[in-house]
Amino acid sequence: MKTSDAAREITRASKSNLAFAFIAMSGARRHDITTFYAFCRVIDDIADDDRRDQETKRRELAMWRQSLRGEIANEPALAKPIRQLISTYPITPEMLEEIITGVEMDVDVRRYATWDELRVYCHRVASAVGLVSIEIFGYKNPQCRDYAIALGLALQMTNIIRDVAADLKADRIYLPAQDLARFHYHEGDLRNRIADSRFVQLMNFEEARAEKFFTDASRLLPSEDRRSMLPAEIMRSIYQALLRRMKLDNFRVFEKAYRLSKLEKAGRMTAQFLNCFLNLRRQVSV
Repeated sequence: MKTSDAAREITRASKSNLAFAFIAMSGARRHDITTFYAFCRVIDDIADDDRRDQETKRRELAMWRQSLRGEIANEPALAKPIRQLISTYPITPEMLEEIITGVEMDVDVRRYATWDELRVYCHRVASAVGLVSIEIFGYKNPQCRDYAIALGLALQMTNIIRDVAADLKADRIYLPAQDLARFHYHEGDLRNRIADSRFVQLMNFEEARAEKFFTDASRLLPSEDRRSMLPAEIMRSIYQALLRRMKLDNFRVFEKAYRLSKLEKAGRMTAQFLNCFLNLRRQVSV
């Protein structure tokens, strides 16, 4: 299988909302963002694979670090295409290394004491992905970088809220201990899947944090870059709808897996295409 085919297969198999958003792209940029996303999936899968021990995970991630700066023996199949991205776009090895550092946190870190600690993790595994993605999307206004950072934090916090039960099974708790204490909710309560008023208050607190980052992202997106950021805006729309659905349902994350249907996603994608078209018309008429 060709490397490009492998990257597409990884993206397709992930069934990710991000992969869905790539429909808005075409040509070389779609090929390149698919390659980059495959890289993100591969390194994330290394950290999440229970069949690998910690030392194996660290060794494989270290190999990825080395391969970003030049060809090495027995390097991963995607290494060369990733180096090509570095040579094609304003993407540095350090930008990709930050994502690897975020993934490495999942190898060793199982709990977060404060939001400040969790924010570092969210930045590395989500905002850093956004900062690379916008270089592939292409943009004009440097403020797009602030948009990518805010949107990454919003998306990752939504993931954390949605995946509370799944993460707990893997002995991972991303909700900061400081936040649990604020609502007198304890790790033991979480393990016992107690979804009482304290839990709902806690989750509403986390939802408000995520919603604020969604609001910040919308405010920070430059109008001249709305077309190039269309895939990111599709992501924002899908995840923001998912977040609001969980809130309206009182965060029954122990009972059900929240997701939007393909039809709902298609509707939101169409709405973003329309918003983009109307924005371009406004710019032309000014």
